[in-house]
Amino acid sequence: MEYNNIWKAFLEKVKLKVKPVLFQTWFQDTKLIKLTDDYAVVEVPLDVHKKHLKENYNDLIKETFMEVSGSIFNFEYVTEEENREPVINTENNEAIFESGLDTKYTFENFISGESNKFAKAIGVAVAEKPGSMYNPLFIYGNSGLGKTHLMHAIGNYITSTSNKKVLYVTSEKFVDDFLNIYRKGENSNFKAVENFKNKYRNIDVLMIDDIQYLEIASKTQQEFFNTFNELHTNNKQIIISSDRSPDDLKKLEERLRTRFNWGLTIDILPPDFNLRMAILDKKVEAQGISNMVPNEVKEYIASNCTTDIRKLEGALTRVFAYATIMNGSEITIELAIEALKDYIGKAVLTKNKIEQVIALVANNYNITPEDIISKKRLKKIAVPRQIAMYICRYHLKESLPKIGSAFGGKDHTTVMHSVNKIKDELKKDKNLEIEISKIINQIK
Repeated sequence: MEYNNIWKAFLEKVKLKVKPVLFQTWFQDTKLIKLTDDYAVVEVPLDVHKKHLKENYNDLIKETFMEVSGSIFNFEYVTEEENREPVINTENNEAIFESGLDTKYTFENFISGESNKFAKAIGVAVAEKPGSMYNPLFIYGNSGLGKTHLMHAIGNYITSTSNKKVLYVTSEKFVDDFLNIYRKGENSNFKAVENFKNKYRNIDVLMIDDIQYLEIASKTQQEFFNTFNELHTNNKQIIISSDRSPDDLKKLEERLRTRFNWGLTIDILPPDFNLRMAILDKKVEAQGISNMVPNEVKEYIASNCTTDIRKLEGALTRVFAYATIMNGSEITIELAIEALKDYIGKAVLTKNKIEQVIALVANNYNITPEDIISKKRLKKIAVPRQIAMYICRYHLKESLPKIGSAFGGKDHTTVMHSVNKIKDELKKDKNLEIEISKIINQIK
């Protein structure tokens, strides 16, 4: 709490010394986590923050922190991942337990939609009665979909509502702790075994993240099997995450895969467009900059970062950083496209309604959806493309940049030209109007 107060006072002073967009990009999400006689250790969101703060703001940080603390400190920066590693230290022969939980991940800030609302509901149920239902809970899905957030949210809820002991580790950490037993000399081997068992078995809830990495550690699988059995027998909650379902972890022992299926297995799917927009809205709202990020910029990001929440948030951070580097430039759709051109690569089609329009128009004119989003200029392709853009603009009410993005990365001026051309044709051609109406009536 003392660190929080010190850093809060520091941030208030920094806020007066730098532009708002610079403060929001580089300082707002930092926190002080350790002070020694000479050093202050600060947690930052990304590696880019470490580099940028050290190279561009070191003097300002040292000077401002001296104003708050009255002492001169050197600064070290660590990312959340570097600071998250749980340990059990021994001090005066008394074990000091650290859960490895990150308190910033909660159910309240776990944004849910169609793709993950079932997973959240099950997570809440397990958190309310750990060990009594859905044990083990196995969560799987691709990287960046919120599995780790959900695990921390469960753990944080349990620790805040009970005195149960929760341990969160990655499978790599579990393997490393186990192998550490064999790194000790013969005299200390017994103590190392005792410490390992105390850490992993004298708890109420064990969370192992990314269990798939256990596939390459065959010797450690035996120890995890023993740990699993002891905890499960004593009704201790076990929560496991993976990028694949238990049945797809072919290199794990069958007896482990069987046990993973004892409880409940749930998958988290990629977020749909509405959920991606909700995540971006929450992100800019939390940083107090909702009025600085136009809706079309968020739509552009949501349309092109479709499978990974981390990439979605990373795209937003990249836009902020680019605006900052450009001397605090206003965030516009043009700036966002420039900032993300190497990050998202070729624009992809993600919103179902736009996909439907392209497919329906392609079918109506006996061409393929790939033809419509291609750069081909043949009349038999160009006209249907213009019609599809017109429908997206006037029937779906999509923005010009979003339509351009969905149609293979076309410039918004190209979209405007196509839409206007069809508008003019409709004034002269009643058959075209009927044709477009038929297509619109097929949209579900």
